[in-house]
Amino acid sequence: MKTSIKNRFIWLNGKVVPLQEATINVLSPTSQFGANVFEGIRCYWNEEEEQLYAFRLDDHFNRLKRSQRLLELDDTYTIEEMKKAFVDVIKANEYKEDIAVRQTLFVDGFGTWHSSGPVGMFVAPIPKAKTNPEYNKKGLNCCVSSWQRINDNSMSPRIKCGANYINSRMAQREAVKNGYDTTIILNKDGKVSEGPGSCLFIVRDGKLVTPQITDSVLESITRDTIIQIARDVLKLEVEERSVDRTELYMCDEAFLCGSAMEITPVFSVDRYQVGNGECGEITSELHVEYLKTVTGKQPKLDNWSTGIY
Repeated sequence: MKTSIKNRFIWLNGKVVPLQEATINVLSPTSQFGANVFEGIRCYWNEEEEQLYAFRLDDHFNRLKRSQRLLELDDTYTIEEMKKAFVDVIKANEYKEDIAVRQTLFVDGFGTWHSSGPVGMFVAPIPKAKTNPEYNKKGLNCCVSSWQRINDNSMSPRIKCGANYINSRMAQREAVKNGYDTTIILNKDGKVSEGPGSCLFIVRDGKLVTPQITDSVLESITRDTIIQIARDVLKLEVEERSVDRTELYMCDEAFLCGSAMEITPVFSVDRYQVGNGECGEITSELHVEYLKTVTGKQPKLDNWSTGIY
C-alpha cells in the first residue's frame, strides 16, 4: 500500500483526501442520530493474476440503494458514481492486498433526526484487519441473547444502517460480559434470527439449514453466497426455514458468517457443545469454496468478481 493506515486516503464528498482531513460536522444528523446507510465490501488480492477483486460489488451497491430508499435519504449519488469513488480511492492507496471497504451515505448539515439531506458519502478502505474478539478465533463459544432482534415493524433488519447496529451492540456486550465470544439473537416469535452483524447456518443430518429472511434476518450477501455455493458447487440440500433455539443445542455443526468474519465455526451455544466441539466437515468445505469464490478462483461463480486494476 502507498501509505500507513493512519495516513491512508479516504473518498469524501467528491474528493480523495488524507484521513485526517476527512471530517464530518459533529452536529449533523449522522453524528447525533445515526442517520446513515452503509455497505462493508470486501476485496481480495489474487496473487497469481496480480489482481484485486471486489466481491459482488453490484449487489452491494444495489442493497445500499435499497437501504437509502427505505430510510428516505435524498438520492444524491448514482451507482456509477458510487462505483467510481470506490475504485478511485482504492487506486489512490495502491492496495495490492486483501482489504475491507466501508461505503457510507450519511445525512450531513444541521438538520434533525427526520432530515432527508443533504446526503454526503465517504468511502474508507483499509487492509483486512480482524480486530473484533469474535473474528480472532478458530471457533466461537456463543450464548443465546436476552435481547430481542429488531423486526420489520420496529427497525427493519432489511435496512443496513448505523442505528440498527445498536441492537447488535447490546447483544454483543452482554455476551462478552458473561464470558462468551459472541451471541445468537432470537426474533419476536422466539425463533433464531442471527448473530451481531452475522448470519447463522446449522447442519442437521447432512442438510444445511438457515433462518428465512422473514425471521428478522438481514438480506445478507454472504448468506446468499453460501447458499449458492452449497447448492451449485457442493450439491448440498439447503433449507431456509425457521429454527428453534433447541436446534442450536442438538445440531451437528453451526457457523456464523458475514463479509467481515467470512465463515467462523460455532463450537458451543449456552455451554452445549456443537457436534464434536470443532470445525465440522461441511463447514470446512464451505469455507474452502468460499475463499476460492471471493478470490475469483471458482469458475462456476466467477461472475461475482470485479477487477480493480
